[in-house]
Amino acid sequence: MMLELSHRDQWLPICDDSVLTPGRGMAALLPDGRQVALFRDRTGRLYAIDNRDPFTGAQVLARGLLGSTGGRPFVASPLLKQRFDLETGRCLDDDEVSVAVFPVRRAALVSAA
Repeated sequence: MMLELSHRDQWLPICDDSVLTPGRGMAALLPDGRQVALFRDRTGRLYAIDNRDPFTGAQVLARGLLGSTGGRPFVASPLLKQRFDLETGRCLDDDEVSVAVFPVRRAALVSAA
């Protein structure tokens, strides 16, 4: 299976499903130069958010730690530890800050004939 990300009204192939380790993030580069952080939680659910930490400007959210609070999955930035909801992008520690969220899906590989 291929992981695909929705960006600018099209589905982009990102990587093979087997590359993403449960509980860990991975960064991917989009055609416009933006970076996205991809995650698979331990139940297999997929998430994609902007990789840029809005507090520092560093492209590091893919290196953050996954967790949950009140049933909401989040990633904690590895730098200043702010937590970002993986479903909404909202910062759980500062209501005025958020990151972009991208739809992500599994798609069957299509072989060329």
